[in-house]
Amino acid sequence: MNSRSIRSLCQASALALAVLTPVALSAQSSNKSSSGPNPSRWDIFAGYSYLAPKGQVTTPVITGGTVTAGYKAINLGGLFSGAYYFNNHIGAQVEYGFHEWGAADPHGSAIGTHGNNDGFQTVAGGLIGRFQTDNITPFVHGLVGGARVNGPFFQPDRWGPQLTVGGGMDYELPFMNHRFAFRLFQADFQYTHVNFGPGPTPPGGRANINAARLSTGLVIHAGSIVPPPPVTLACSASPTSVFPGEPITITATAGSLDPKLNTIYSWSGSGASGNGTTTTIQTASLEPGNYTVKGDVKEGKSGKEGLKPGQAADCSASFTVKAFEPPTISCSVTPTTIKPGDSATVNCTGMSPQNRPLTYSYSTTAGTVTGSGTTAQYSSAGAPTGAVGITGKVADDKGHTASADTSLTIVAPPPPPQPKTQALCSISFVTDAKRPTRVDNEAKACLDEVALDLQRQADAKAVVVGESNANEANLTAKQEKIAARRKKATVTHFAAQRAINAKDYLVTEKGIDASRVSTATGTTDGQTVEDYLVPAGANFSNDVQGTTPVDESTVKPEVRKPLPQRHHSSRKAK
Repeated sequence: MNSRSIRSLCQASALALAVLTPVALSAQSSNKSSSGPNPSRWDIFAGYSYLAPKGQVTTPVITGGTVTAGYKAINLGGLFSGAYYFNNHIGAQVEYGFHEWGAADPHGSAIGTHGNNDGFQTVAGGLIGRFQTDNITPFVHGLVGGARVNGPFFQPDRWGPQLTVGGGMDYELPFMNHRFAFRLFQADFQYTHVNFGPGPTPPGGRANINAARLSTGLVIHAGSIVPPPPVTLACSASPTSVFPGEPITITATAGSLDPKLNTIYSWSGSGASGNGTTTTIQTASLEPGNYTVKGDVKEGKSGKEGLKPGQAADCSASFTVKAFEPPTISCSVTPTTIKPGDSATVNCTGMSPQNRPLTYSYSTTAGTVTGSGTTAQYSSAGAPTGAVGITGKVADDKGHTASADTSLTIVAPPPPPQPKTQALCSISFVTDAKRPTRVDNEAKACLDEVALDLQRQADAKAVVVGESNANEANLTAKQEKIAARRKKATVTHFAAQRAINAKDYLVTEKGIDASRVSTATGTTDGQTVEDYLVPAGANFSNDVQGTTPVDESTVKPEVRKPLPQRHHSSRKAK
């Protein structure tokens, strides 16, 4: 496109911004909240746009045959749009795109960059949806319209239908009450169909053009979806209850006021007067009872306050003028938990608003309480366990009374502690390398002590925990691999076997009932058996961690055999 078209487009852009900016600012000035918390009714956009069309046109030529030419990217373009929102999220949008910039042909014709005659002007309308947050507003839209297209082989301008889908993201600018936003990007896909005619003069052909469009620029917010909030007014009395003669201050707190407008206050009722945010009520002449004061606020231009909807509000505050009050009392007891037969101290504090003399008395739901002043003594003698209520009563010389309750709890002595598992003797199996699971005489001595403990405590049980070292664990692992291949292969679980052999001695040799002896394996690295006594009520699993019960159906006691005797052969003399 030639420089005249470029100047025309720039002038149109400047004119659009010059006209629309005051409109947007005027619309915004009538609203009290910004577009952040109060979404805009209109969004007007103007900015730069890049278009990358993809498509070819096959053009008949006079000499016969055809010429196929494709569209090229257009680096310089403009995009203008206006959106009207029906609610916070959905609206209607119209859009105009102008992509006809290019270098002038040296022969004087206006053709596009790289020697083609590309050019696009689009007009479309459709729906737009936005998803507004505090600072970022993503949006999507779908538009239907027409495109005025020329190129790429000197075809004249023709109109054709166009579809646009895409979206983008706006960043709300913090200045000027959020009236402007910067469009970080707008990415669209456009489909255009255009028929340039049969050709060859002027050049004809058909084009189905798929185009990618990227745009950025400035967004102007105008109007408001939500009307400005109405003025509010809240009144409070301090204090809310007085005796005759004490003053009361009523305070009015207004909300949603426009600082640019004039504000006036007024008061009425129960001796209230003034035109400020507070008024003072003198109660000396008021009879005891309940009273209400009304406050009003109006805003607007001077002399026209409250004439528009939402520019006026009222409130009311209530207070009470009291007759002289009866006394009050609060009571506590220390300690709050005692044992049967113990005592506690009761403390009560009474107060008379008119400082009249007070007398005290006490009562209880169980036990006895004695005293006639602010302190009394409670005795739990004869009282059952549980909660006990104590009441303190105060009376003034006018016959007015008040009472307060407190309580304590009589608890029974705590139960005896739960029995715990006891560790007994330990057996070592390191001395007999050839029979590392055999119960020898040293082991028997330990197991004899275990048997005596079980005999002394007929309701107790024993747990025998076997251990093995790392070498034995490796040997067991190798035996298990062989047993996986050979059915008759033997696997020795050293820790479990030691526990089973120790139990077998207690049952067969010492006559201990088998149900009173359990076997397990531990995780300690060693060739030992640890013996434990489990009294009635104790929990071995909780007391001793990291043990695993032995499956006594698969591990059987070993028969105690002596070592085979060695045979010494004598050498014959030569």
